[in-house]
Amino acid sequence: METLGSRLEPGLYIVAGPIGNLADLTPRAAAILRAADVIAVEDTRVSARLLRHAGSDRPMIPYHDHSSDTLRARLIERMAAESVALLSDAGTPLISDPGYKLVRDARIAGRAVTTLPGPSAAIAALTLSGLPTDRFLFMGFLPSKAKARGDALDEVAGLRATLVFYESGPRLSESLSAMAAHLGDRDAAVCREISKAFEETVTGTLTDLAARYADAPPRGEIVVIVGPPGEAPPASEEDADAALREALTRLPVSKAAGEVAKKLGLDRRALYARAMELKG
Repeated sequence: METLGSRLEPGLYIVAGPIGNLADLTPRAAAILRAADVIAVEDTRVSARLLRHAGSDRPMIPYHDHSSDTLRARLIERMAAESVALLSDAGTPLISDPGYKLVRDARIAGRAVTTLPGPSAAIAALTLSGLPTDRFLFMGFLPSKAKARGDALDEVAGLRATLVFYESGPRLSESLSAMAAHLGDRDAAVCREISKAFEETVTGTLTDLAARYADAPPRGEIVVIVGPPGEAPPASEEDADAALREALTRLPVSKAAGEVAKKLGLDRRALYARAMELKG
């Protein structure tokens, strides 16, 4: 899609920028920023510094959460004949920002879309945390109100995956306490100012980390990584009996024993014998 020797082909270019250290801007990203007809940015003041670093003098258009449908439609229209670069304040566009709507509408309109991979605070924090990375879920920012925050955490409490949150310093301790209350006191990491001069990663349990930051909210960009839940304790005889009684209201003995064995990870033959006792 690119033709950097002269001018860019028309379409949308999703450009990943640095999350702190300007040297992390890739040569390809810098070339796109110098060649694009227009650059859609979250904040012109923030992006101006990066464009100076890239040697770009291309015009900027603010595009953020509060941008109108009309502005998005105008950008889509321009992509028919011009190259439009999409740049977030930091990291990869669309990760916790509104860019997906622009990509969606560009595809619907048949515009060419390409992405320039690069930094992402969520992925960088995962690599720093020392927690499992084989399965993870990006949660973005939690709601500010306590009930909505608790509901969001309850939705993922049983998921066997590492969780990734963005957070601000003033809310950090309260959010960590809520995570401990709704997820359990899991291992976690607070990663701050990634790639910058004062980069810091602090690990511990959610309760310990909440206490650490209660009286000293940190500054800077923060990512919280929360490890997956531990292994569930084995089902007790009471659990098995309760599950069997419920299953026997719907199923024959053999099928009830099989269902409970699969659900609780217990021996089917033993459950069958117990189900016969309960049935009798």
